[in-house]
Amino acid sequence: MRTTGGSSLGLVLALLSAASFGTSGAFASSLIEDGWSPALVVLIRISLGALILAVPSILSLRGQWSRLWSGRRSVVLYAVLAVGGAQVFYFHAVQRLSVGVALMIEYLGVVLVVLWMWLRHGRRPQRLTVLGSLLAVAGLALVLDLFGGIRIDPIGVLWGLGAAVGLAAYFLISAKVDDALPPVAMAGTGMAIGAVMLAVFGGIGVLPLRAGAVTVHLHGGAVAWWIPMLGLAVIAAAFAYAVGVMAARALGATMASFVGLTEVLFAVLFAWLLVDQLPTVIQLLGGLLIVGGVAVIRVDELRRSESFPQLTDEPSPLGPSLPERV
Repeated sequence: MRTTGGSSLGLVLALLSAASFGTSGAFASSLIEDGWSPALVVLIRISLGALILAVPSILSLRGQWSRLWSGRRSVVLYAVLAVGGAQVFYFHAVQRLSVGVALMIEYLGVVLVVLWMWLRHGRRPQRLTVLGSLLAVAGLALVLDLFGGIRIDPIGVLWGLGAAVGLAAYFLISAKVDDALPPVAMAGTGMAIGAVMLAVFGGIGVLPLRAGAVTVHLHGGAVAWWIPMLGLAVIAAAFAYAVGVMAARALGATMASFVGLTEVLFAVLFAWLLVDQLPTVIQLLGGLLIVGGVAVIRVDELRRSESFPQLTDEPSPLGPSLPERV
């Protein structure tokens, strides 16, 4: 059973991870708008992220290298589905769908998490969780402005559903604690394998790898291309993935996935601060619905943990051993 302190820390970590992931849109758009292909931006982002976490990953595994082999299945699934696969599916989806629709379908991954916990672990969603899910999904639709310029394509929807599976896998695998790697090692090795996967797809022509201008526009001025790229690698990759794994293990897959929806809100905020894209009133309303939905699910999680501790997600590893695992 999770302690209140562990859950509170997990909530803070989840928000930090969501905020970090939320910076990726502003950083990446400054590169993409100046000719960089999305695939190359992501490839460099997670490659540098893996390099940044290389030394911390090695240090976290000192004396316990056998865990890398014993956890190989989870690491490969994390890399293929949560890191590499989700990116590949999303890129194909936005080629056939509007960005808002593609993101909406991808974020249905949080619903897949609820369904998986029900079907696989018998954790049937209660009324408050269903209500919170509906509020959060409705808010997401408003934030993404789905009611303007919608473009639907059946093949694009399938690609979007693939991205949703990748997102669900991210939270489900991150929350796993049995024989799991330390969070930083899981994130580092997962990004390394994911980078290799994307490089292979780029090499065979499935993903276009194209470099753009050496000077790009960010926060109203011209900067060298490596500045937003470094922001992507450090903040939106190395830090975001590592902290996201810690948050999922503290909160469980269900709660972590819904807190993860706040990434969209942070993305809107950073787009406003860094690239002068002002949020609309509808987006702000959607943000309130997302926060309200997460709060309702949080209340349901706390009630469930008090009444049925055996039905909570896997126990939190956040305790006295946390500094050693990080």
